[in-house]
Amino acid sequence: MALKDAIDTAGTRTTAGSALFENRIPSDDAHVVRRLRQAGGVIIAKANLAEFSLSPTGASSHFGPVRNPWALDRVTGGSSSGSAAATSMRMCFGALGTDSGGSVRIPAAWCGLVGLKPTDGLVSTTGIIPSVAILDSCGPMARRVEDVAMLFSEMVGYDALDVRSVARPTEDYAKSARQPVAPLQVGVARKPFFDNLDPQTAKYVEEAISVIAKHTRGVKETPVNFIPSHDDLINAAEVYSYHHTMFEQQADKYTPTTRRILEWCAGYLESPAQGSAAGKLTRYIEARATLERRRRTIDTVFDDFDVLAMPTLKVAPPTIQAALHAESTEVDDALFSIENTMIFNILGLPALTVPCGVSSEGLPIGLMLCGPRFSEGRLLALAAEYERSTPWHERLPPRAA
Repeated sequence: MALKDAIDTAGTRTTAGSALFENRIPSDDAHVVRRLRQAGGVIIAKANLAEFSLSPTGASSHFGPVRNPWALDRVTGGSSSGSAAATSMRMCFGALGTDSGGSVRIPAAWCGLVGLKPTDGLVSTTGIIPSVAILDSCGPMARRVEDVAMLFSEMVGYDALDVRSVARPTEDYAKSARQPVAPLQVGVARKPFFDNLDPQTAKYVEEAISVIAKHTRGVKETPVNFIPSHDDLINAAEVYSYHHTMFEQQADKYTPTTRRILEWCAGYLESPAQGSAAGKLTRYIEARATLERRRRTIDTVFDDFDVLAMPTLKVAPPTIQAALHAESTEVDDALFSIENTMIFNILGLPALTVPCGVSSEGLPIGLMLCGPRFSEGRLLALAAEYERSTPWHERLPPRAA
């Protein structure tokens, strides 16, 4: 298997795709790497990524952009870009990525893979270079649901050194992925998840929902009442807290995209328009407390249905040239692809993408399934049932066929 190069490996470089860490060699494995090695996992490569996991396209790395195996002029999506490309090209059985706003699910969807973002705290992030720490998670991607389930079973485990880690009973997710899905009620929230969809994405996602409806208790249209408010102060502080010393001393070593993001974070945190230092600190603490309360009570949203289904992404992957242009202008323009995915990082909920189509241009399309906390087994089971009923997981990128 391969690891996103933000995940520490003892004695092997872990660079975060940055010139700052080009020669960084950790002394310890990340917690999740130790677990996988103990289970017999063989790490064969570290995979390229968007620098410090701060871009959803995968185009901004010190080592160059990652190309999508399905169309070499396109991005894979980020930030776990190399993990998806390597897995899609059959270079490895599967790979780990990290996900702070969609960084496992975005590249998995755009490369025709299954990718899982777990419930917050279920997989330790000790030994993983942070992106937006409070939103960070670590998840697997592979070509089949069963493969993701096997990997995930070995990743889950309590870690006393991770302040967000939660202790849960041991679960065999490969077995959970075989549970019946007939009793499940599937919810579909049209707004905002289906707004402004690319027509081909809309077509294949609707077809996928029709397939799912035949294998479950049915599909239920549901209004959305859980879209979280999220203070930009949290993102700015969580990102900049890791980088502030390095950025003040070696800003020139960052790629232009990352440098622009960090400049925005610093400017936001220093802006008088955001209040005094004491006021911003108070606001940050209150926003964190609100976020934690929301995560602890979010499961009530699923009282009337068991799983939500929606498009993973609303558009096809852009060209590398277009992505680099967007990221060279405004930070917000570079975040076009996380509208459906980031919500579940904020809420700490599990979400899984599974291939559901290939466009006329030969580009994969993903369906996302989301559920209450610790419902990974249920999501895997529904994805596996859908996978058995459709041919999309059998499609290969042209260069791997």
